[in-house]
Amino acid sequence: MEWNEKSTLFVRTDYKLDEREVSEEQAMDSMSYLQQIAQERVLLAGVFGNMELEEVDGAMILFEAQDLEEAKRISDEDPIIKGGFYRYELKCWNLMVFPAGEK
Repeated sequence: MEWNEKSTLFVRTDYKLDEREVSEEQAMDSMSYLQQIAQERVLLAGVFGNMELEEVDGAMILFEAQDLEEAKRISDEDPIIKGGFYRYELKCWNLMVFPAGEK
């Protein structure tokens, strides 16, 4: 999916709220939701932690939205957020350096 220059990029940083473990099903629900969103817009996502030990303590998602309100709606509908496992911070991200040959 190509970036729509009329859109804005947002960075969502997720932080665990407590020590509750996210089940594999809950994690997959969140992954499915993000994959669905990625079909319509630029989206990159990854987790913080040690994947070999299956220790995840947060995540970062870079995605495209028309405005802050749409970015909040997208974030609030993520099952991992709706389930109360994580809180998030959302910031507008102004891209300043592009890969060679791109604008």
